[in-house]
Amino acid sequence: MLPLPQAPSAAEDDRIPDLLHPVARSRVDVDALRLGIQLAFSSGVSGGLFHDALERAAVDSSTWDPAAFEADLFLASFVAGCFRVRIGGQEPVLCARHVARVLRSPPVDPSVAQHRRAILAELATDGALRAETEHLYTTLCKLRSLIEGATGAAKWDPARRQLEILALVKDVIDRMADGFRPARSGLARLSACARRVRADEPYRSLADLLRYDEQMGTVDVRVTVGADGRIRNFAIVALAEPSDTVFASSPVRRWLAKAELFLRGYRFGDGEVMARLIDAVFDGIEGEVVHFVQLLGDLEVYLGALGFRDLALAAGLAVSLPEIVPAGSPRAVRGLWNPLLLAHGVRVVPCDVITDRHDTTVLVTGPNSGGKTRLLQSLGLTQLLAQGGFFIPAASGSVAAATGMVVSLIEETRADQAEGRLGTELLRIRALFERLPPGAMVILDELCSGTNPSEGEEIFELVLRMLSRLRPQALITTHFLAFAAQLERESAIGSLRFLQVELSDDQRPTYQFVPGVARTSLAGHAAARLGVTGEQLMALIDQNLAHAAARDAVYC
Repeated sequence: MLPLPQAPSAAEDDRIPDLLHPVARSRVDVDALRLGIQLAFSSGVSGGLFHDALERAAVDSSTWDPAAFEADLFLASFVAGCFRVRIGGQEPVLCARHVARVLRSPPVDPSVAQHRRAILAELATDGALRAETEHLYTTLCKLRSLIEGATGAAKWDPARRQLEILALVKDVIDRMADGFRPARSGLARLSACARRVRADEPYRSLADLLRYDEQMGTVDVRVTVGADGRIRNFAIVALAEPSDTVFASSPVRRWLAKAELFLRGYRFGDGEVMARLIDAVFDGIEGEVVHFVQLLGDLEVYLGALGFRDLALAAGLAVSLPEIVPAGSPRAVRGLWNPLLLAHGVRVVPCDVITDRHDTTVLVTGPNSGGKTRLLQSLGLTQLLAQGGFFIPAASGSVAAATGMVVSLIEETRADQAEGRLGTELLRIRALFERLPPGAMVILDELCSGTNPSEGEEIFELVLRMLSRLRPQALITTHFLAFAAQLERESAIGSLRFLQVELSDDQRPTYQFVPGVARTSLAGHAAARLGVTGEQLMALIDQNLAHAAARDAVYC
């Protein structure tokens, strides 16, 4: 991975169509990519050139450590299931690893996130600009396929393939210059960059060559058709050649030039001359093609975010661009839902999460299968997306920036695990404080569940008191209900807040969360739902005994 380069000069900024930052910069390895594109243009074989460049591209400087949250939030699954692009019934294959790397690195500079929110807001409300963005992305995908040789098109005629590439390059520049003139957000950079490119000589040479290729000559013909519908006579009435391009010349001049070269001992045909012209034109424009690789990756990020919004709207859910507020401000996330459930086709129930401050430790209690773990996942993804400048899975939200995130939702038993459950839990707590900077977000599921309640409660309280020194945004689930109720009554730790799963009149979870501490984990309800009551187990035993008796009777 490349380090994020310094901001370029104003002149360089004018040439880079960077959509992810308010101050444009190249994030790809320009020299290596330029060489790869040159070889691909000549040979037509470079499978994966664009993907490889994007996967190695620089990302924002960030205080967040992906190793502390990425696996537990299932970020790769979220991108694969939710950040999907659909255009005209087709679903292009994105560089998902590049998109995930952008999402997992929230920028330090808040202006970067604001820049991205403004672009998404404009694309979400301006259908014409979204259509232009999709057309531009589709054209770039075609260009990628031709450069990488993925389609096998025109392989028997290298010059024709190269001319098709040049035509797509011109199409990309023209779409950027003309299609994004009305933009008011950072999308306007596309038009500004492309118009500067069109003002330069390399673009004019490109346009002249393509016009010469398309209209080398105009022929007027006269066709005579008989009564039976067949052609009786075919005659050329007039033939004209263009004279308004630098590549045009009269037939007499072309014949004299060939004769002169023949007498001087040179032996080459029109095809070789055309190949040299194509190379010369591409040499002048290849720097723009290098920027197109980065642009394609940027468009995948934005179109993926719009695909996430489309997926939510199709399911009757809402997404929003949140307000970023100070840490001491209230937290108000309304209509929050879990995108991982939606991606897997599970019914989603939105909920509201309201607390008086962000910089608190919230204890979440309630029955198993009441939605506590899913709530923590939703809030973790919301924080990640909000700080990156993207839509959050909620109808509205106010989010305070965090300096990092530590998530622990998954504790898998390993064959080489040296410690028991208590030891593993203690190591998890130590790893938390090793990774945790002040002001970060902490998400812990079932803290201290691996030991007996009396010892677990003591460790639990120690963790809460230590956390209060770092003023994190902490969310912790627990089944130590009596202990949580005691903490609520005594108010000994001022930064503690309490949410519980709301229950219906028949004591079933509503998947909503209200202030307070749950009185029961509804273990009996869970046991009945999963078939672990005394009657259900006795029925299984009787069934097994009957099967055994029948088997013994057969062998007797």
